[in-house]
Amino acid sequence: MNKNQTVEKLKQMRLSAMADLHYQHIKENRITDLTADEYLALLADHQWEDYKNRKIQRLLKQATFRGQADLAEVDYGQQRNLDKNMFLRLGCLDFIKRKENIIMTGASGVGKSYLAQALGHQACMMEYRTIYANTARLLKRLKLSKADGTYLKELAKLLKADLLILDDFGLQGFDNHARESLMDIIDDRYNRSSTIILSQIPVSAWYDIIGEGTIADAILDRIVNSSHRIDLKGESLRKGALKNE
Repeated sequence: MNKNQTVEKLKQMRLSAMADLHYQHIKENRITDLTADEYLALLADHQWEDYKNRKIQRLLKQATFRGQADLAEVDYGQQRNLDKNMFLRLGCLDFIKRKENIIMTGASGVGKSYLAQALGHQACMMEYRTIYANTARLLKRLKLSKADGTYLKELAKLLKADLLILDDFGLQGFDNHARESLMDIIDDRYNRSSTIILSQIPVSAWYDIIGEGTIADAILDRIVNSSHRIDLKGESLRKGALKNE
């Protein structure tokens, strides 16, 4: 069989990584250095790694993170009130396996978004489907989806996420539509998947912010009782960045 035809057939079967490596070995005449089994295993492993890398890149893109964040770069300074051992345990992502939640509170700029996105990035690397969203914008999008008949489809997307990160929770008041959508999100994901909620507002004030006692009770009961709590302290990290510029 023509070796170039083999390369083309591999590409047509969407095995481009395998095709490229095979072509490279033909070009450099390195095929004879391996047994047939070894060579097939080499090509398959190369294609498998390419498949995994593409999947991770797709998950990272779909997560819509605001920026790059890395667990290895987290600042555990004492002034932050961030327990290193506890956060490193969270970084192992067992909380996702156990369908648990995380609540991070603290003033603007103390690094809540970075920490959550670092966990989200790690989740993508471990092939967990992740969504990062500004809470108000997400609820506004869901309100519009009710008008065009795609609401249930949008909710289904959120339910499919192994990890949902809701940033800036409670910065804007909840109207009836927002409360109902938030209830639907939390109820659908309860005991099925994990949610990280980030807020400048202490949890003790969430009841009044959500409004409507029955719904607020139901939402908080499903979120708070199954959550790891992180209350960050200290000055804004953004101020420090501006000083160093």
